[in-house]
Amino acid sequence: MALTGIQIFKLLPKTNCKECGVPTCLAFAMNLASGKASLDDCPYVSEDAREKLAEASAPPILPVSIGKGVRKFQVGGETVMCRHEKTFFNPTALGAMVASDIAADALTAKLKAWNALQYERVGLNLRPELVALKDVNGDKAAFAAAAKTIAETSEFNLVLMTDDADVMKAGIEVAGFKQPLMYAATAANIDAYAALAKENGLPLAVKADSVEGLPPLTAKLVGMGIKTIVLDPGSREIKAALEDQVAIRRAALKNGNRAVGFPTIAFPCEMAKNLDVETLIAAMFIAKYGSIVILSDFTGENLFPLLLERLNIFTDPQRPMTVTEGIYPVNNPDENSPVLVTTNFALTYFIVSGEVEGSKVPAWLMIKDSEGLSVMTAWAAGKFNGDEVGMFIKKSGIMDKVKHTELIIPGYAAAIAGDVEEELPGWTITVGPREAAHLPAFLKQKA
Repeated sequence: MALTGIQIFKLLPKTNCKECGVPTCLAFAMNLASGKASLDDCPYVSEDAREKLAEASAPPILPVSIGKGVRKFQVGGETVMCRHEKTFFNPTALGAMVASDIAADALTAKLKAWNALQYERVGLNLRPELVALKDVNGDKAAFAAAAKTIAETSEFNLVLMTDDADVMKAGIEVAGFKQPLMYAATAANIDAYAALAKENGLPLAVKADSVEGLPPLTAKLVGMGIKTIVLDPGSREIKAALEDQVAIRRAALKNGNRAVGFPTIAFPCEMAKNLDVETLIAAMFIAKYGSIVILSDFTGENLFPLLLERLNIFTDPQRPMTVTEGIYPVNNPDENSPVLVTTNFALTYFIVSGEVEGSKVPAWLMIKDSEGLSVMTAWAAGKFNGDEVGMFIKKSGIMDKVKHTELIIPGYAAAIAGDVEEELPGWTITVGPREAAHLPAFLKQKA
């Protein structure tokens, strides 16, 4: 049972050092009890107290780390039912399935094609994380060979899927270094799978015939010291699967049921006969509340919408989406190309860069950090004023890329032109159009 704020306070050092970010240990204890702080924020808590506080500081849905390398990810760790209440923390991991009897050259070709499905968006590299390797014939050698190929020749992390403990062990022997997810422990094999998971320090999925069948399995694993658990309630009909996901999340968050306080895995690939329908089902699970979603294949037209949905849902609603401050070349500009400046609100960047690109005029687009505010809002809030814009231009390095000294500012920020000129002596400050849609004509006229 979770501790109250006062109970937590009694275990804290009571130094009121403020290093945790709040003024008193009592305030920190209250934040910890409500899930608004992490125990790691307190630098002076004793090991004995840390152990006692572990339950109170843990989120209702325990986080689970899976994989190694650039595509390592974490699932779980969620604290709310709806993202507008606070935020969702760990994005749904996307995976595709391959059968263990796949030919070696076909597997290599698939991995190469899937690895190419990466997209730059808002300064982020959007890509899938997983390959689920499914044992189809109990052939240990074939399963191990495919697992070895995936683990050693691709960036993808693994889900090892088999009901046979010997086959699972063969896969772990060659791919265990990649920290794969073991799938799945059932009532029939839980002892063998728990032993393998504990011996190799791997996360373990449990599968039951219903949500009600999960608590006895998770209770047994937790009793054995295994807490890196992923849940599969076993439902493969769309309505039942959605109801199970909601029930698990609600039980963990609203009812404090630790027996189901773990991330989940869902299989759209087993709920539909074609990839398009799978994609629709996967979109549902990204929203409600699949932690890992496995498809039968990856294609650009099916994967990209899911990656964008995931990006939008798992972006903190209390913080606007931004792009990184810096210099963005558009249409291969040279030293004579115009220089434009705007804010780092993602929507502003995409609209402006899209219009500039559509104009076919080479240009340098300067993105100034405005804490994610649009031009008018940033100007009104003092985040896009003349002094700061001028200083940004000086320090950006754009003077090393162009011969001229003309800067085009947004029409909605015309009022800062004089201050920018003072900060940039010798520069000509040109006020551009108010609307991005007018940029192509404006740039073509200047060109």
